[in-house]
Amino acid sequence: MIEENIRDLSIKYSSLSDSDVDELIKEASKIEQTHMYQEEDVFIDILSDVTDEAVVVYHRRPKSNNSIYKENVVGKIAKRLNEPGVYRTFETALITEGLLAKTQENKWIRQKVFPLRNNKKTIGVLIVEFPVKEIRSESTNRGFQDGMNNIDTTSMFYSTLMDNLDEAILIFDANGYLIKNNEVANSYYFHFGYMEKIIGLHYDNLSLDTSTFEQLIFLKDTDKWKKIKEKEIVFGSSHFQMKRFFDAETGMFTMILHDKTEIYNREVEIVEKSVAIKEIHHRVKNNLQSIVSLLRIQTRRTTNEEVVKLLRESENRILAISATHELLSKKVDNDISLAEVLDLTISNCNRAFLDNKKVKIEKNIDDTVILDSDKTVTVALIVNELLQNSFEHGFLTEDKENKIKVDVEKLEDNMVSVAIKDNGSGYNTDKVETNSLGLKIVTSYIKDKLRGKLKIVSSRTGTSTYFSFKI
Repeated sequence: MIEENIRDLSIKYSSLSDSDVDELIKEASKIEQTHMYQEEDVFIDILSDVTDEAVVVYHRRPKSNNSIYKENVVGKIAKRLNEPGVYRTFETALITEGLLAKTQENKWIRQKVFPLRNNKKTIGVLIVEFPVKEIRSESTNRGFQDGMNNIDTTSMFYSTLMDNLDEAILIFDANGYLIKNNEVANSYYFHFGYMEKIIGLHYDNLSLDTSTFEQLIFLKDTDKWKKIKEKEIVFGSSHFQMKRFFDAETGMFTMILHDKTEIYNREVEIVEKSVAIKEIHHRVKNNLQSIVSLLRIQTRRTTNEEVVKLLRESENRILAISATHELLSKKVDNDISLAEVLDLTISNCNRAFLDNKKVKIEKNIDDTVILDSDKTVTVALIVNELLQNSFEHGFLTEDKENKIKVDVEKLEDNMVSVAIKDNGSGYNTDKVETNSLGLKIVTSYIKDKLRGKLKIVSSRTGTSTYFSFKI
């Protein structure tokens, strides 16, 4: 029955391996046979993977005394705020002794908690429970009075100072007992489930990492101390920056805890948001490319040259937008290298006219120009329109001398200058500007979105389009 309960509850609540469960069953068998703790209730708890709460998988009632419990608690939850020692041992893999706790039947008890380990991990805890004889107070805590004798007449000043700090301050005597702490420390440990004043408790009952006081004493004069005297720790859902140091004259030991949970959660939130934003850009890029694929299918199904021309223009416009989203899907921030986007835009446009025009494109793009996503998309669309215009109208015949130059330069006062030049046949700018959708897009985007300036110079020897804007 014991073996069956442990195995069934371990499968139901955790992902413990068969080897882990076998180890728990072996431990329960030892408890059944031992002569130790004949007068106490003894338990084995595991952690639930779903709720991160302790679950009772084994209970041996006292053999020579009455049990604290009336009901069967196997399979029930041990709440974090009711049993701080249990969770502390799960967190630190250290023995916790004498902490006050409350049973599932709302009775006060004290617990001694041992870690149960297998393959270098804590798989459960062994708990021995004792009826409460007294609730600790500051005046009865071991080491408190002796420790206070070591604090000079200015202690009231330092107490006030400590209570106004944001960090938790804990001062231990040379034997490892807490002799002084501030209200922040009380607040932290109350949050961890400690139900009594922590003053007078030993460091080994208050340590939030795997260290014991004996280990710290041993390491304090070694080179390893530099690595452990200041570190970041995680306890439950809390994240702390911890500092520790010894006073050489008195032997007293101080631990300072700075809560970084809010900062950590904010950093996690930022990372999660950036990952989500990158995923959105990735999906937008994929959707835009799906639209391009549909347009290409439509293009292949028509013989009307005008329709083919319009569909290809639409393809290139969508690809110009897609290029920006493709780069954003690989970045954390919203700033993009304009050179990277224009490289993709030029490549897409060149590929679209590969079948019927042989044009050499020269690029001279300043790679220090970094823009936000909105400006990048706008510039990419403008350059795409100007390139299409040169391909479609600038070159009437195939010629190895056909050439387009794309120049992007960063000027003073955060100004950017862009020039698209071809050596084609040119056009009458007065007539074309009123009829061309492409040039309407160019004019509108430069004026309204970039708040920039546009200049077009065209003759029989080619067309040069210049525009500039402020980053």
